[in-house]
Amino acid sequence: MLQFRTRRAGESGLTLIELIVTVFILSILASAALPVMRFQVKREKEKVLRHDLWEMRAAIDAYKDAADRGFIRTKVDSFNYPPSLHILVDGVDVKGKRVRFLRRIPVDPMTGKATWGKRSVQDSPDSTSWGGQNVFDVYSLSDGTALNGTKYSTW
Repeated sequence: MLQFRTRRAGESGLTLIELIVTVFILSILASAALPVMRFQVKREKEKVLRHDLWEMRAAIDAYKDAADRGFIRTKVDSFNYPPSLHILVDGVDVKGKRVRFLRRIPVDPMTGKATWGKRSVQDSPDSTSWGGQNVFDVYSLSDGTALNGTKYSTW
């Protein structure tokens, strides 16, 4: 025979004090996790920025290598670097075939735009204005500071 225990009026559910303590503990844990999540989001954006810069710089180097080998005709004052980032996406004719060096110009994760700072061979290494002759290097236009204390524009 099964016996069921009957509840008395004072034994049902949680008390108000128990509920308040539980909510308080959960709010402390959530507030401790929030800064960690912010750093994680920033760290992920920095990872994407590093990858995008690496990808564009590799495409610029591949274009220059093809031009140095004589596969691409360039202007004399370009030093065999591409005239713009868009030509890396649009492609150039190499021996009757269209060769593209980038699928797309990536979006800068720090600014949210597909615009990048550019430097030509003729510009100084820390220049913030592009001379327009060729694209030797790219950098982020963000004025933010990375987790390691450096500016994104110096990457």
